[in-house]
Amino acid sequence: MRRGELLLDLDFVKAWERELEAMNRDKEGARFRYPDSFIHFLLFVYVYLHLPYRQLEGFTKALAKYVKGLRVPDHSSIQWRAEKLPVKLDKTLIDSNEDLVIALDGSGIKVFNRGEWIRHKWKVKRGYLKIHIAVDVKRKKILALEVTDERVGDGRMLQPLVEEASKKGKITKTIGDGAYDTKNNFRYLAENGIEPVIKVRKNSSGKARGCMPRKLAAQEYLQDPET
Repeated sequence: MRRGELLLDLDFVKAWERELEAMNRDKEGARFRYPDSFIHFLLFVYVYLHLPYRQLEGFTKALAKYVKGLRVPDHSSIQWRAEKLPVKLDKTLIDSNEDLVIALDGSGIKVFNRGEWIRHKWKVKRGYLKIHIAVDVKRKKILALEVTDERVGDGRMLQPLVEEASKKGKITKTIGDGAYDTKNNFRYLAENGIEPVIKVRKNSSGKARGCMPRKLAAQEYLQDPET
């Protein structure tokens, strides 16, 4: 039920004219009719609901019945503005000498807007993409991102994510769930002086078996499984 909730922030309507005035100031040629914040909103709906531009126009028309002051662009205007929309990257820098604690995770996203019934009925197998990220837990900033197909497990992506994140600063601790519980990952982190905070499997053995860092983590878990 929570996954079905869609909360819409319509504050851009209040600042509509003010934003347009700023965008059109000293502009040559045709003037903008729709503020950038509105186009950002439409693109959020476009991605979240997987709506083509024509259907997005219909969505906006329906929404305009309930939102005073909302103007509806046609689908070609939405697409043109989306392609021309400037992308601003966060330029917040991180001190390369500062210690970092990162958290790793991965999530799958569909690349085909196909219903589960169709997949079951016609035995259609559609793959999906996996997004793997490393986040600075203090600043909530993404430090590394990798995209793979569904065949690549999370555990295999620990090393490339950590290597990329290491370019932003000195990593002292890496946090991950049980998907990253492999001897290679524990060994790699230990060799690079990074403390592993990885949930080990419930049936883990307390023996080293060639990987002392994982043995220590397993023993700590066996002493207090609730932590």
